[in-house]
Amino acid sequence: MKEAKEAKVDRSEQRLRELGYKQELKRELTSFTNFSVSFSVVSILTGLTSLYGTALNSGGPAVIIWGWVFVSAMSMCVAAAMAEICSSYPTSGGLYYWSSKLAGRHGPFYAWVTGWWNLLGQFGCTAGIDFGLAILLCSVISLANGWVYERWHVVLIYFLILIIHGLINTFLVRLIAIMNTISVWVHIGGVVIILVTLLVKAEHKASASFVFTSFVNNTGWSSSVYVVLLGLLQSQFTMTGYDASAHMTEETKNADVAGPVGILMAVGVSFVAGLGYLLALTFGIQNLDEVLGTTTGSPIAQIFLDAVGETGALLLLAILLIAQFFCGNASVTANSRMIYAFSRDGAMPGSKYLHRIHPTLKSPIWGIWLSCFVSALLGLLYLINVVAFSAITSIATIGLYISYGLPTFCRLVYARDSFEPGPISLGRFSNPIGIIACVWIVIITVLFVLPPASPVTPLSMNYTVVIVAASAFYIFGNWYFNARHWFKGPVSNIDLEDNEHDFVAGSLSNKETTMVEGGKTEYEVAEKEEI
Repeated sequence: MKEAKEAKVDRSEQRLRELGYKQELKRELTSFTNFSVSFSVVSILTGLTSLYGTALNSGGPAVIIWGWVFVSAMSMCVAAAMAEICSSYPTSGGLYYWSSKLAGRHGPFYAWVTGWWNLLGQFGCTAGIDFGLAILLCSVISLANGWVYERWHVVLIYFLILIIHGLINTFLVRLIAIMNTISVWVHIGGVVIILVTLLVKAEHKASASFVFTSFVNNTGWSSSVYVVLLGLLQSQFTMTGYDASAHMTEETKNADVAGPVGILMAVGVSFVAGLGYLLALTFGIQNLDEVLGTTTGSPIAQIFLDAVGETGALLLLAILLIAQFFCGNASVTANSRMIYAFSRDGAMPGSKYLHRIHPTLKSPIWGIWLSCFVSALLGLLYLINVVAFSAITSIATIGLYISYGLPTFCRLVYARDSFEPGPISLGRFSNPIGIIACVWIVIITVLFVLPPASPVTPLSMNYTVVIVAASAFYIFGNWYFNARHWFKGPVSNIDLEDNEHDFVAGSLSNKETTMVEGGKTEYEVAEKEEI
């Protein structure tokens, strides 16, 4: 009986048990479907579309094209450093689990900080994706029938999109893998269709010198270098979310290989497809002034309209809408898995509920709807300020990349000689690539809280700095005054018999306690007891 039981445990599940967790989620994703989740969240047809107009004003075609090449190279360094660690620790906790294991005695602190920045970034990512979809949908409706929409219309549509994505992730979890696979082909096929259509049907095409060397500065800033750096936001926001492959490893077969490969492929394939998309759009510009001053609400819609007419534009925009819908759904999936894993270790208010998997639906329902709710709150910023969308995208970029960099930093500083790589290893390139990744993350963290336009007014201010500062105050303040007394990092949730593999297990009790005087612990994680 014992041998039969062990035979049912595949390599990925066995590794998960070694890391201290029992198998609760269904492990049915293949290497391709794991990659498809990250590729869908990166979604070049979402990020590059949403901020194309911003980049046109902050650097123009030259920054759009060459910025994409440069940012993709830097992102590949970050992704490679992450992939190596993911191969060693394939768990849904992903980044915060890695930080905990790599930072030694400082593990709880780094796990706490990494997990919360990753959550902030994922909330911002989901909000940015679905909000971009809402704006584009309003633009398409406006183009089709002349509807004049207002900001509150955009917000209502945004809420509806979040609800739909929440329902899909709750009740149609079996279809998510299929949807992500379809999403890959929608993105790749969509890029090919748009590229061919614009290059063949457009009456006039922009010159190569315009596409590769033209510089535009409508920001009000006099420094060209500063404007170029601002223009990188489009590319860097797009090239985020590939950590989704790590968060899906507990649902993936052969996870210690499929997870890291999914991370690397998401960045590599996105670079190639994204370059083709940007070239198609930029060569397809008929009149730059009309695109920048468009009344359609979307520079992309104006490019399509000028190049192929109203009917053709609506068909091409439909491809973008479908791609963005799949992207938003994948983002909610990845976000909910992070909430599930983080709360499993008692790190979030309401952890008692958030880490539960529905016994029938096999889905972390509480995590799904928390993701949608927080993203909805971020969308309300648009009612206050029209530049809020840029702030949301900056929050996503900063939060995610800080969480991407911390595990790599811990490996370089605390586990330089003790880290044991998995099947995917960078070998002697590990440290140089890790250093490049960390330096780049510091640069973009500073860059994306700077004001995008001059003069700086209440309408043009970058409110990212306010949200990031408030988040930092909560993360570090809560750690110092509260969490450091009880949060011990990832804790085992399995209770196994000793077997020939010498599994050492522990019993876990995440006890919710009443807040007592002096602001003491809200949650108390019991120590791991060896049996």
